[in-house]
Amino acid sequence: MNGVVYLRYELLRTFRNRRFFFFSVGFPLIFYFVIAGPNRNNEDFAGSGISAPLYYMVGLASFGTMMAMVTTGARIAGERQAGWTRQLRITPLPARAYLRTKVLTAYATSLLSLFGLYAAGGILGVSMPAATWVHMTLLILIALLPFAALGIFLGHLLNVDAIGPAAGGVVSILAFVSGTWFPVQSGFLHDIGQFLPSYWLVQAGRLPIDGQPWGALGWTVVLGWTVVLGVAAAWAYRRDTGRV
Repeated sequence: MNGVVYLRYELLRTFRNRRFFFFSVGFPLIFYFVIAGPNRNNEDFAGSGISAPLYYMVGLASFGTMMAMVTTGARIAGERQAGWTRQLRITPLPARAYLRTKVLTAYATSLLSLFGLYAAGGILGVSMPAATWVHMTLLILIALLPFAALGIFLGHLLNVDAIGPAAGGVVSILAFVSGTWFPVQSGFLHDIGQFLPSYWLVQAGRLPIDGQPWGALGWTVVLGWTVVLGVAAAWAYRRDTGRV
């Protein structure tokens, strides 16, 4: 099995998993319409100067994409339990191709969640210049790199019973601390959050709100966590495959 064949198999398998598809892609969409729909005519949400549909679209974009990336670990844990990881080890598939496929598959589900929310925002009247959409999307994709590594790390570290609560708990805590549901501009949460990649993921999504790209701190935090979690993911993979 080569990398291209494995990637195609993974994408098909992921998109045919209805339960995973619902919770990774469908749930943020439902949540968005439930929250933003009743407030669609609010053009100055909480004194932010922007509409409620736009505010919640960018907030749920960070939450939905982060969840889609991290829950890749659930598929990995399931493969380990079913013995699929053992089978892959006896194929010519290189470890790099395996890890690259997991990252690309996670990005595919994240993009579905992201573009789904963009479409939902358009239905509720969200409108921005094309350059803003593109700039925001590129920053979000970069900010998701640490979470791709985190999903692989958790998937090779935890079993099927533990991965669901762990992934959901981690994403929920990061979303809360980083200002997904409400602005975090000062105080204790801000002091902690600005050193977490999730904070800058939220800031990437709020580019149309604040109009400011990342500064040096944002790039340092995102790239630093990508390296740290990437090393941790590689260690967990080697540790796991070395004992199967």
